[in-house]
Amino acid sequence: MDVAAQWAGGALTIDLSAIAANYRHLTEIVTRGGAKTVCGAAIKADAYGLGAARVAPVLEEAGCRRFFVAHLSEGAALRNTISRAVPIFVLHGPPPGTSEDLLEAGLTPVLNSPEQLEEWRVLARKRGKALPAAIQLDSGMARFGLTADTIATLAETPDSYTGIDPVLVMSHLACADTPEHPANTAQLDAFRHLSALLPAAPRSLSASSGIFLGPDWHFDLARPGAALYGINPTPGQPNPMTPVVRLQARVIQTRIIPEGQSVGYGALFVARRPTRVALLGIGYGDGFHRSTSNRGCAVLPSHPDIRLPIIGRVSMDSLAIDITDLGDIPVPPGTPLDLIGPHNTLEEAADAAGTIGYELLTDLGGRYHRSYV
Repeated sequence: MDVAAQWAGGALTIDLSAIAANYRHLTEIVTRGGAKTVCGAAIKADAYGLGAARVAPVLEEAGCRRFFVAHLSEGAALRNTISRAVPIFVLHGPPPGTSEDLLEAGLTPVLNSPEQLEEWRVLARKRGKALPAAIQLDSGMARFGLTADTIATLAETPDSYTGIDPVLVMSHLACADTPEHPANTAQLDAFRHLSALLPAAPRSLSASSGIFLGPDWHFDLARPGAALYGINPTPGQPNPMTPVVRLQARVIQTRIIPEGQSVGYGALFVARRPTRVALLGIGYGDGFHRSTSNRGCAVLPSHPDIRLPIIGRVSMDSLAIDITDLGDIPVPPGTPLDLIGPHNTLEEAADAAGTIGYELLTDLGGRYHRSYV
């Protein structure tokens, strides 16, 4: 173990080959039957917390030629990490007064409102040429994009899109992770209708879960994010993606407490038997949620069938594990326990925290020793 790993309270291992494999798997799905759909990648929130500077080149090498970030700052940071010719789309568009900055950074805005359209048109007039942009429409999620009324009004104005070179028309699904939800078909119909009123361009509706709704939702470009990083895009079904992350924390000390002894802040846990306890050196200060108190579990990798409950309140820098069921198996200081891993998945850990894999993954903090394999 190197010095940096010894110094840290926990270790986060990120399997870059798994990310590449997930990208190839999703590409295979959207191109079945000879379909021409292209697969991009959402790499916002620092590649869902896993490090965009390390992840993006791997995805580009795997064949990705369209990247999506949320903010201008994310795109600017990413620009020198991948080939200049590969588009980086800024989903929130240009903040007011920043269109020129966005263009100079080599980024492509996703225009979501009449104000953003106008700012991009003004810059195009200043530059004397049409400028590439994606246009987002609201197909029923009421989050980002041009509304149906706005699109109808713009369609009646001949120069609405003068100066804009539309390279993509897109929208986003609200309920794609619930395949039977009627909103999926409603949004599909709305997207088809409204996109026909916009300038001709490749179309994109599906992110990770939308890919699994079927070819009708694929259009010209899919934009997976969560699925690339091993999050299950089909909740309630077996995860079709390869796991990407493993989170381990090392034991700091162990002790045996008597029946009736409480553990941690607030005496949230009280032992009902003589209990063997291991203390680990991570907590909510590392993004491991306080809501996991008395709910989650850890696993000793050498004995993966034994679930070891988290007991008591998760503190800022520590948590306690009940290792009684390991019997006499030695668990000396320095022993790594899996909090996310092959026998305690990201979804299981997130469910124990009362959240989703997206939030848990993006919350994992900077204090872990990170290893990329």
